[in-house]
Amino acid sequence: MDKADLRIAVLMGTKDGAAFIDEQVQSLLAQSHPLIDLWISDDGSNDGTIAIIEAWKPRWTKGRLTLVDGPRQGFAANFRSMLLDRRIDADCYAFSDQDDVWEPDRLETAIRWVQAFDAGIPLMFCSRTSTMTETGSLVGYSPLFQQPPSFRNALVQSIAGGNTILLNRAARDLLAGASARTGFVSHDWWAYLIVTGAGGIVRYDPRPLVRYRQHAANLVGANVSWPARISRLGRLFKGEFAGWTDLNLAGLALNREILTKDAAACLDLFAKGRQGSLFQRLGALRKSGVYRQTLAGTLGLYLAFVLGRI
Repeated sequence: MDKADLRIAVLMGTKDGAAFIDEQVQSLLAQSHPLIDLWISDDGSNDGTIAIIEAWKPRWTKGRLTLVDGPRQGFAANFRSMLLDRRIDADCYAFSDQDDVWEPDRLETAIRWVQAFDAGIPLMFCSRTSTMTETGSLVGYSPLFQQPPSFRNALVQSIAGGNTILLNRAARDLLAGASARTGFVSHDWWAYLIVTGAGGIVRYDPRPLVRYRQHAANLVGANVSWPARISRLGRLFKGEFAGWTDLNLAGLALNREILTKDAAACLDLFAKGRQGSLFQRLGALRKSGVYRQTLAGTLGLYLAFVLGRI
């Protein structure tokens, strides 16, 4: 199939996004790829978000624009509801936030990579992001990761925002099946875990394909400054990541049958490394081979294990 014939479903979660959603939808309409169905799940907006979406319906010329009611249980549950919605049928699926701006070839770049593989292989494309202020001024970039994406990395790190992810149908079906059994911390981290754990392939593109809008309320979200990175390190040592890891491991346990033998063995060693004596923990962690994308991050991981914070 020619890439121009592939139908893409863009899954956008919204909640009180009236200030910026118009610019985001404009960037979706400006995509070089011609066939895009836009599905928007609104999670209980009280501003003008719904009116803006309704005004876009007759102007959306790339496919269908469908507005649905979200579950109103937070952003993760909202994206989960779209993953489970079998009305959404396409060749590939891309997640979207409500206030970013996509580069015009964001989807085309991902699709070009996807088409190099057999359609039966679960595939996930993601990329680096650039970061902008609320007014649109560029202020930096997300970290440029060099290590290969893998399940051993996914156990301790989510390498890309959901706003950069595109899944082929095989990956989406895999993720939907796994998500039917459990909730998750965040859709981007969960997708990385499930696709790599089941033997799929993940591509991390070093080129920033999405402009992520940084708000005052989420100053650490983009992880582009030293204060942001220090804040994340502080959350690690406070044990916040341990709670997230608990949820990830519980979800993986409910989906163990989809894991490859290698992923299941790694998972067991990693879980074992969170218990026992200090030497038992460090031994299991080393044997598992889990890693973060930087040397400093991996050293921090080992220190967090020593302190029982992950």
